[in-house]
Amino acid sequence: MTRLTIPRLTLQVQIIAVVMAGLFLFDTLEPALDRWVGQSAVRPDLKQAVERVRTLAGLVGHAPPEGRAAVLEMAGMAGWRLDLAARELAADFATAAPDDGLLDRFGARLLVPDDVLAPVGGWRTFLDGRRVMAVEVDDRTLLIADFASPQMQLREVTGPLPNYLLALVILCLLFAVFSGRVITRPLRRIAAAAAGADLTGGPEIFEERGSIEIVMLARALNRMRRRIVTMVESRTRMLRGISHDLRTPLTRIRLRADRVADPDLRMALLADVHRLEALLDESLAYLRDDHAHEAVERVDVASTLQTICSDFADIGHDIRFHGPNRLVARCRPLALGRAVANLCENATRFATRTDLTLTAGDGVFVIEVADNGPGIPQDQRARVLDPFFKLDNARRDGGTGFGLGLAIVAEVVLAHRGRLDLLDSPLHGLTVRLTIPTG
Repeated sequence: MTRLTIPRLTLQVQIIAVVMAGLFLFDTLEPALDRWVGQSAVRPDLKQAVERVRTLAGLVGHAPPEGRAAVLEMAGMAGWRLDLAARELAADFATAAPDDGLLDRFGARLLVPDDVLAPVGGWRTFLDGRRVMAVEVDDRTLLIADFASPQMQLREVTGPLPNYLLALVILCLLFAVFSGRVITRPLRRIAAAAAGADLTGGPEIFEERGSIEIVMLARALNRMRRRIVTMVESRTRMLRGISHDLRTPLTRIRLRADRVADPDLRMALLADVHRLEALLDESLAYLRDDHAHEAVERVDVASTLQTICSDFADIGHDIRFHGPNRLVARCRPLALGRAVANLCENATRFATRTDLTLTAGDGVFVIEVADNGPGIPQDQRARVLDPFFKLDNARRDGGTGFGLGLAIVAEVVLAHRGRLDLLDSPLHGLTVRLTIPTG
């Protein structure tokens, strides 16, 4: 069975097609709407009203001067409120009432007849606060009709208003469906894929379907992701090769250091070798991105944090856990445990007391590691998340780490689509807050 394939179109072509479909639908429904308006509207519209007032003005104009009052009296018996005024009174006409709203101004400009001569002063004319319609009887006289008369009560739906509304509703509905299916939904799909993207080099994460522009965007994002993955993998392979090549001379240096007669020199050389090996191991651990490959699973986060606290307490550190006995959430357990352990190690290295707090929020759980250490200056808190960056006081201490602890924590939080904040601690030190989604 042959499957029907719909060719991809550009957004511009699809928008033109939507407009054409709206015009076709409007042209189909307009006669029915006109019939409905004509059958349901018994009151005149503006066009009919001005034609009737002009007819009366013609009768008044053809009557002798002494008979004009009789014509106005007979019109009043029929429900009209008419007055004769001098032509100069048109200077007192106002084109808007004090209480006119936005809809009134819009109607005064757009929803007026365009195939008949406008009355004197325009289609929306006011005299002494009353809406009137004025037409010429002769060069010196105006016939003024008051809209308060029963004969001047216009229909609620005037002239072309139904057609404008019908066209507007049709186009709004078509564009709502079009934007939802052709523009908004694909963009949401791409945004969701980008939020969950990783650099593991797996299958393409951006679906190449939809309009030509959406397909081009997804294809470009997939190519960019492949280039980034290739670059990261090349960098990692290069550093692994360098690490492998360095281990051999480091081993020779260690063997030669063991034969040094001076014990102080021997210990200094072995300490330097050990530090270089630790730097290599920690750098490779940072570059491996194990947290990005680990599967997400349901874990009792509270139990994991309590275990970390117990491990540090067993070696003599003052660390305390505050939180529930059980909190189950979906996360990468090994990566999250490594991140919290790094934070606790940093805290216990520079402080005498550490508080580890776990709280549950709306769709998230929050881990805080607070200490009473020296803290981090406000202007340095963004930089300490960079790999291999260390504060000056840490660089002077040869026993500290290599500036990768917080960088690894930031990578783990990013892999969980969470947030990392460095705050002032109630213990007068530093608080590191991890906000992780539970889903």
